[in-house]
Amino acid sequence: MTDELKIQSGSLRIGDRAPDFEARTTHGPIKLSDYRGRWLIFFSHPADFTPVCTTEFVALARHQAQFEAMDCALLGLSVDSLYSHLAWVRAIEGRFGITIPFPIVEDPSMAVGRAFGMIDENAADSAAMRSSYFIDPEGVIRATTCYPHNVGRSVDEMVRMLAALQLADGNNILIPEGWQPGDDVLEIPPVSAKDIDRDDDWFCHSVKTP
Repeated sequence: MTDELKIQSGSLRIGDRAPDFEARTTHGPIKLSDYRGRWLIFFSHPADFTPVCTTEFVALARHQAQFEAMDCALLGLSVDSLYSHLAWVRAIEGRFGITIPFPIVEDPSMAVGRAFGMIDENAADSAAMRSSYFIDPEGVIRATTCYPHNVGRSVDEMVRMLAALQLADGNNILIPEGWQPGDDVLEIPPVSAKDIDRDDDWFCHSVKTP
């Protein structure tokens, strides 16, 4: 655990720099800063060998090539031990014929989960929420989602969120409700009264995706 992680505690917000840490994973030791230079989705799950978590991991593994094509890595975490992670990964491969291609961090002390707000600071048990952090190549948190332990995430929505963040980053545009890759986007609204008077539908002017 790094000094930065010891200092940080509680829920992180959009625009915060993700605290660095070093931990054991199913792919060997990693530092969060190892992922600088590309996008990262860092996500927690309540526990290994649980039904909802298993559906999520199977779906994420099936979308691995799509995330890779978007230059985005995946990194999971739960409070279970590394040995539990390894046994669960093997069980998924045996049951579904799917290899989990991304690392899973062990967090038995709950230090990482609490620092990221995945586990309440005052929680007595280790039941992490289903939190996801979309971290940009500079290590800045750009979006977050949080689901309760009994409701699974949508991997399609994770892909959509990543695509929207990447598109908005490279262009002076806004992303509308329900946007899907290839759909129209919105122009940045005018900032002067003169421009607003000249264009009375400025608040809903759509343009083609760049």
